[in-house]
Amino acid sequence: MRILIVEDEQRVASFLLKGLQAEGYQCQWVSDGEQAIQPLTTQQIDLVILDRMLPQMDGLAVLREVRRISPNTAVLMLTALNDTEDKVMGLRMGADDYLGKPFDFDELLARIEALSRRGPMHQPATNQLTVGQLCLCSDSRRAFLSDQELELTQLEFDLLRLFMKSPGKVYSRERILNRVWSSTTDPLTNIVDVYIRRLRVKLEAQPCAPRIETVRGVGYRLSNPF
Repeated sequence: MRILIVEDEQRVASFLLKGLQAEGYQCQWVSDGEQAIQPLTTQQIDLVILDRMLPQMDGLAVLREVRRISPNTAVLMLTALNDTEDKVMGLRMGADDYLGKPFDFDELLARIEALSRRGPMHQPATNQLTVGQLCLCSDSRRAFLSDQELELTQLEFDLLRLFMKSPGKVYSRERILNRVWSSTTDPLTNIVDVYIRRLRVKLEAQPCAPRIETVRGVGYRLSNPF
């Protein structure tokens, strides 16, 4: 998914770039409204994260251009303005969603995921995930490798499901902690690493299994060797 960030506050833009790229999104940043037009005319942009208050060309003017140039591109507007009338105006002009500043990053991710499900990128929901010869069923909470069932604890199952939802995507320890343990604090223990090791042992017992790889200084990802 390609995201264009239109934000004049460098601190906010840096935070968005770092966080979204860590989640596997392809992102680029421009700092004013006029600079936003060129990428929209030359690239396939799936989502524009658009600040409401911008120099040179304000967010509503940029929104009009987005709808003219690329009507299928989703637009999520960020605003420090809490005026309901302002938000209604933006939505009526074609914004798909609004998020007020300051915002919670997990809420932003949830809104991006919801917007992606509205477009052609959406894949039908399924309770079964498959990577190579590894198969996981969410409903029955059972996992099979080469037709042999894996004995997994609840947390091991949840950790494996996280990786299998996006094979090849790198997850930081903090993101794993948030998604699997529902914690938003930085862990003072190595609990994530412990469960990664336990899951690796169970997968690597079979040579055909996908591997959980360490990306040094970043996190972990699931990679299919075949």
